[in-house]
Amino acid sequence: MTDVYPLVILGIGIVAIVGMITVLRLNAFIALITSAIIVSLLAPGGLAEKISRVAEAFGGAVGKIGIVIALAVVIGKCMMDSGAADRIVRAFLRLLGEKRVSIALMSSGFVLSIPVFFDTVFYLLVPLARSTYKRTKTHYVKYICAITTGAIVTHSLVPPTPGPLVMAENLGIDLGVMILVGGVVALPAAICGLLYGLWCDKRMNLPMRPLGGSESEPELLDEGQLPPLWLSVLPIVLPIAMVSMNTIFSTLAKGAAETSLVTRLAGVAAVIGNVNFAMLVSTAIAMITLHKQRHLNRQEMSRVVEVALMSGGIIILITAAGGAFGEMLKAAEIGPAIERLLAARTGQSLSGLTLLSVGFVISCILKIAQGSTTVAMMTTSAMMAPMVPSSGSLGFHPVYLATAIGSGAMVGAWMNDSGFWVFAKMGGFTEGETLRSWTILLATTGITGFVTTVILAMILPMA
Repeated sequence: MTDVYPLVILGIGIVAIVGMITVLRLNAFIALITSAIIVSLLAPGGLAEKISRVAEAFGGAVGKIGIVIALAVVIGKCMMDSGAADRIVRAFLRLLGEKRVSIALMSSGFVLSIPVFFDTVFYLLVPLARSTYKRTKTHYVKYICAITTGAIVTHSLVPPTPGPLVMAENLGIDLGVMILVGGVVALPAAICGLLYGLWCDKRMNLPMRPLGGSESEPELLDEGQLPPLWLSVLPIVLPIAMVSMNTIFSTLAKGAAETSLVTRLAGVAAVIGNVNFAMLVSTAIAMITLHKQRHLNRQEMSRVVEVALMSGGIIILITAAGGAFGEMLKAAEIGPAIERLLAARTGQSLSGLTLLSVGFVISCILKIAQGSTTVAMMTTSAMMAPMVPSSGSLGFHPVYLATAIGSGAMVGAWMNDSGFWVFAKMGGFTEGETLRSWTILLATTGITGFVTTVILAMILPMA
């Protein structure tokens, strides 16, 4: 009976989230924080602390990820307004040529979705897909699918987007490792998604349709109005390099003498490579680029940052509420209960590969049930975190559990997913056409990501 009660709590918590988001249409923040309180009230512990520990967990989550998310939205806004994002897209188009437009669009989405959120990247790139179709009169579905596959894989697997960021925190994964391995897993997933887009284009062969009764597209900036390429990519490349440097030096310093050069360099890298500091430097570069390109005064610059932070505020609230919900699941001892239940079914302790499969399947189920990729990643990683240390050695690095969960969160995207409607309305597709393109495309990328994760866990365990 002791193992059944935590699962009952889990069921109540998930039903509460799904019901409030999909039935009552409440904001995800309200749904998550309410569910966290419900789970906390049902979990063990003193009655007096059952509400206060939700607030403490919420505050702890904000402290860990709030700065990164806030700075990421400012970087994204500055890159969009300065033309840096546009410059990156045009560089890919120039490098790969018009015959490889789909690869250029996929590559642009892949890179831009690291600091810029999926919806924004899609809005940016759709006009390029539509203008290309006007010239070629063909392959419109392939172009739209190329944008989607590039943007969704890094959105789901590579920090600083909220889902991967919280997964790294829940599972105790170094952020540099999460960035590097997430990027590696995302690449074959994006390629397979692009191949599905090619097949889907041949099967559906849909024309481009007017949006809102008009075919007018946003004005594109002249080349002279865009920043240089090196400056455009710097806000993306520099924080990744700084965080990765911290990961490399901290790894080299393990076992080294305290007075050694490697140890001293690791101390410096720990400061420079701290994700908050790295993102702050990146933000400064993005803001300077915007000021230089658009000649904005202080009031105008302040307004740009304010608008970005207003949009980032809700993201931080939702992400921190998800973190609080995850902590309450830990307080309810749900992870160990699931592990014991599965071990009883199999008659032995769970293997690392079994845990990968469990994480992938649970993430899929949560995505199908409530629609949010980020919520699915946050909730599943919080459920799985207590199972990692209690199952002994996984046999591989826990980053692979994170990429399995992130891959699962891509599968099962349908009409309760906001991205479904962004794709449909901005692409000019019907609901049925979106199910045959968007939904299957994301299932393709998610399954490919999971298969890649399993292969890497076996041949490159990093344990």
